[in-house]
Amino acid sequence: MRPMFSRRVPADLRPNRLTRARALRGPLPCDLTVTNPTACGFPYPESLLAALTDPAGLRYAPDPLGDRAARAAVATTYARLGVEVDPERVLLTASTSEAYSYLFRLLVDPGQAVLVPSPSYPLFEHLTRLDAVVALPYRLEPENDWRVDFGGLESAPEEARAVILVHPNNPTGSHVHPDDAERVAALCAARGWALIADEVFLPYPLRPSPGAGRTFASRTECLTFTLGGLSKSVGLPQMKLAWSVVSGPAALVAAALERLSYIADAYLSVAAPTALAAPRWLAQGETIRATIAGRCRANLAVLLDLADAVPAVTVHRPEGGWSAVLRVPTVVDEETLVLDLLERHGVAVLPGFFFDFPCEGYLVLSLLPPEAEFAEGVSRLLAVVAASVAG
Repeated sequence: MRPMFSRRVPADLRPNRLTRARALRGPLPCDLTVTNPTACGFPYPESLLAALTDPAGLRYAPDPLGDRAARAAVATTYARLGVEVDPERVLLTASTSEAYSYLFRLLVDPGQAVLVPSPSYPLFEHLTRLDAVVALPYRLEPENDWRVDFGGLESAPEEARAVILVHPNNPTGSHVHPDDAERVAALCAARGWALIADEVFLPYPLRPSPGAGRTFASRTECLTFTLGGLSKSVGLPQMKLAWSVVSGPAALVAAALERLSYIADAYLSVAAPTALAAPRWLAQGETIRATIAGRCRANLAVLLDLADAVPAVTVHRPEGGWSAVLRVPTVVDEETLVLDLLERHGVAVLPGFFFDFPCEGYLVLSLLPPEAEFAEGVSRLLAVVAASVAG
């Protein structure tokens, strides 16, 4: 019988082994996988929700690119990075996931490919599949601070339509090196590829690096889309607002914006109260960002200190973002280790294979949990790894 459902959605939607174990385990004393800042005890200004009460929210005045004042506020945020952005080159969406979908529809026909970094978000596999697009991985080199493997990137099919950079990468926390940024942009220009730069974690530097504080929003060599959003920049994932800044050769920018307006006009997904509140939230964001960044740096310092006592464990020191990567001995496979930590020790961490790391022996930890919970979880994790090495 002919299948009723599209192949864009997997036929088998059963939860994986780790998800099932997590559901059976119930509440955890040490959840080192949490990526929702609103669940981590951060203080938010009491006046934050007042921004949603603007009476203008009762009037429906759709604009395919999004509310003009909100786009102007987004453009203003790039000034602190030394970049002037025209609000007319900003597109608002309800999330960066939606922005990716719009960009795939703009740039890629069904069955064509985009190039995605490996390791990186597991989300790319799902988003590309839902838009009938092929995700072709290119390698980031662990032995070279996760810089781009240009041998692999340059050997990619010329028929690919875009290159995605995550800056800083999630979960490795590595910024795109300025030399790599120049080289990728030149390659895109030469091959007619678009460049999509996901900068949602850019506001969270963890240590100095050549790529810190540099945005792709001013690139002009090739058609470039620079993504950000309230989810990370203001720690408000529930408010559902993201943006894409379009830059590049003037004729391509104009043509892209015209087509993006057509796509966005079919959905008009951004809620008016959210768009109206965005300028105030972006103005208040520094306090929230500083609090989140302070905890991430404090937890990273604790991780480095505790891991220093376990020579078998290596911390790949992140340059930015909310995550840290551990390299552990492959005495047991990642899934077995993660399940043991979860079921016997009450510690949740993510295995490297979720992010397409190049081999076994990687664990990913969120730096967001409250400090005491994080320290306890890391202590338990390291004790289990040390015991497994000792035999």
